[in-house]
Amino acid sequence: MASGLAAHIRSSTESDTFDLAGQNPSTITVNIEQAFKDPFPLDSMIRITFVTGAGKLGRQKYDDGCARAVTSTLRSCGFEEDRGASCVRECGGFFKQQHDTGKNLKTIVVFPNIREIDDHGGDGGGGSEDYAGSNDNLLLLFQPGSPEEMIALSPISMFSNLLSSRCQSWSQKKGCNAAIANIQETISNLEQRLMEGVALDDNEQALYDVVSVDDLNEKHSIVKDAMHKQIEIDGDITIEEQKSLLGQVSDRLSIIEDDLNEAKTEKKTKKVEKLTIAKTKVEQREVMLKKISPKIPQRLKHQDEILELRKELAPLIKLEDGAKGRLMSVKETQTLARKDEILEEITELEDSSRGWFEDDVSFDLRVKRSRSMGVKTTGKQSSKKTTSSTNVKKSTGGSAWVSSSSSAVRSKAKPYNSKVGSASSSSKKKSGGVFAAMMLDDSDSD
Repeated sequence: MASGLAAHIRSSTESDTFDLAGQNPSTITVNIEQAFKDPFPLDSMIRITFVTGAGKLGRQKYDDGCARAVTSTLRSCGFEEDRGASCVRECGGFFKQQHDTGKNLKTIVVFPNIREIDDHGGDGGGGSEDYAGSNDNLLLLFQPGSPEEMIALSPISMFSNLLSSRCQSWSQKKGCNAAIANIQETISNLEQRLMEGVALDDNEQALYDVVSVDDLNEKHSIVKDAMHKQIEIDGDITIEEQKSLLGQVSDRLSIIEDDLNEAKTEKKTKKVEKLTIAKTKVEQREVMLKKISPKIPQRLKHQDEILELRKELAPLIKLEDGAKGRLMSVKETQTLARKDEILEEITELEDSSRGWFEDDVSFDLRVKRSRSMGVKTTGKQSSKKTTSSTNVKKSTGGSAWVSSSSSAVRSKAKPYNSKVGSASSSSKKKSGGVFAAMMLDDSDSD
């Protein structure tokens, strides 16, 4: 059964990076073998990146045999090296070594073998009697690594942190509560079947044994309180969420008003009082929601890394645009080979920044904002470069220096030439230029 770093690697459901600083080769070998000897239970490919070396400042942190320990262990597990490997299903079982010149780091990128969720049946895999085995048994009911599985299995002590890190927006918390309700319904159905004397299969029994109904109720309360705080105390909602909430309030008011009018017609005094109180509360909520100043959508989880990649990408795009219509040199071709890799990395980072229960509209808005920030950042960079290059030209260019000195010379020379005819001044103009100005400047200094 995998433990420590190996367990952390195997729990990855999205692309992740692990720094092997301070690890000795024997420890690395054990962890890599435990992590990659069996396929990952995933639907889509991920990349696992190991930092195995650094430049001068960080070189001493890494063992000399660090990279070799990773690659040799991967090969013993059946992996092959392929520099063209990318994050697609077909590249499962491959790895590649890279040198990130921007961060001055040496890395090994691994694309693990993965298996379909419904491929696990005849897999065996051993260890079915421990918790890891029972966890595999849950695959039929919950997708491994899915939000539902993590919500169901996470202990109460960890759930609040899990909620704040994975469900930052109000809409995501709403989706989390809906997921908890679905899990509760699943457990309730299993319990009902047991009470009716119906035997559960191994997968259902494993879920029923592991998931606590009381814990689910407490998790539901935690999410509900967090949603209440996010709106009424923090006012932390986006404009789309505000519109959605106001729409719900408007619909609720319409229903209450219809019921209230009906109760008044039927002269049901108690019902009228009850509905009037309910209407007042809903109206107060509407006023409160309208007073909230909507917040901008959350930054992408990997925004900083994406911006760094966009900075690296900008000169490559400029190089490619400038090379249109001509044959590129070997060096230019090699430089541009990095472009597609950067674009792929950006796409992966964008996709892995998607939060739990985040709908397409909300996620697309965050991605668009991220891209606009990237355009602004690279735009500022290019404008700074243009400004600095212009200043360099003004400060170091010969003509700029000469024109200032020659104008000073002309202003000083005027008294001497005031009585001289125009022919003299015109001849000076004709013989002007850089050389003449330099000569004049020399005579002035003498």
